[in-house]
This record gives sequence, C-alpha cells and structure tokens, in this order.
Amino acid sequence: MNCSSLRHLFANYPFSWCCIVFIWVLCLIPLPETPLSEVRFFDKWTHLVFYGGLCTVIWTEYGRRHSAINWKRAVMGAIVAPLIMGALIEVVQATCTFGIRSGDVIDWVADAVGVALGQVIGIPLAHWLARRNKG
Repeated sequence: MNCSSLRHLFANYPFSWCCIVFIWVLCLIPLPETPLSEVRFFDKWTHLVFYGGLCTVIWTEYGRRHSAINWKRAVMGAIVAPLIMGALIEVVQATCTFGIRSGDVIDWVADAVGVALGQVIGIPLAHWLARRNKG
C-alpha cells in the first residue's frame, strides 16, 4: 500500500479511523473500577458494541462514498480487518500491558459477534446509501 492509498483511506473514512483509535486506546489503558464493573459480562457487551459500531460506521462511510459495492474490498475492510484488529488487541493486552490488561479469547469472540451484528446493520445501510449516490 502506497502513501496515496493511505491518504485516501484516512481522508475518506475519518469516523472509522476515529473509532479504531478509540477502541485501541480504551483496550490498552487501565480502567478504573466503576459500578458497571459489577454488571455480569459488561466487558463482553462492551466488545460487542465497539465492534458492531465500528463495522456499521465503516459500511456507512463506504456507502456514502461509492455508488456500487466492491465486495472484495468491503469484506476486507468491514469484516476481516476488524476481526484481525480484535485478535491483535487481545495479543497486545496479553503480552505488552505488563499485567494491567489481559488477553481473552472470549473477548475476541464478543468482537466477532459485534462484527457480525455490524454486517446486519451496515450492509443494508451501505446498499441504500450507494443506491442514493447513483441517482
């Protein structure tokens, strides 16, 4: 990938990149204990919402900027890349946070469920936005 392609990605998907940075930061900083910490599976629900939201934002920005969906690119950007990112975050949490955070396979499963839900919302939205761009 060359510099022009990277500039294109940053310029055309600014909200997606903001979501990505937001997720990385929140997954790597130490979090204080709150009353929500006592909610059962709160951490898993958070992962699901983060990744579902990220995928929905990616599809929305994709649909706003295209009049047709290039499925190969869209699947790589809105499905494969978030799944890889989720796995990488878990590895980094397990190996690079000096015990502040821990990697968890179940967190990645929650990420994957969020990615799937993001497709359910995002794909129809991207289709609708792309059709609107044709006219």
